[in-house]
Amino acid sequence: QVQLVESGGGSVQAGGSLRLSCAASGRAFSSNSMGWFRQVPGKEREFVAAISWSGDRTYYPDSVKGRFTISRDNTKNMVYLQMNSLKPEDTAVYYCAASWKFIPPTIDSEYHYWGQGTQVTVSS
Repeated sequence: QVQLVESGGGSVQAGGSLRLSCAASGRAFSSNSMGWFRQVPGKEREFVAAISWSGDRTYYPDSVKGRFTISRDNTKNMVYLQMNSLKPEDTAVYYCAASWKFIPPTIDSEYHYWGQGTQVTVSS
């Protein structure tokens, strides 16, 4: 089992930055691929970023590429999402997720553990 707890959400003006953190507990965190997703009411959950267990491979959709950076610290069981140049359309609940898959997935059905989410609101 892996337990995930997100933090760092909040309200920011467009163009600002936020750093989300995800604290993981449980066994074998360092062997999991990790991802971030986001969801707004009435819409499907959207892939935001993923990172391999070693941190050497990262994946982003075009909507956030160049603005968001995912990273991890396996010594602290932490995953981070640095979000820069935020836009109002980035407003959502952001979720941290863990997967057993070696290659980090980009679809939510391939993640096995989820955090409770943290709200990010970007105002124009």
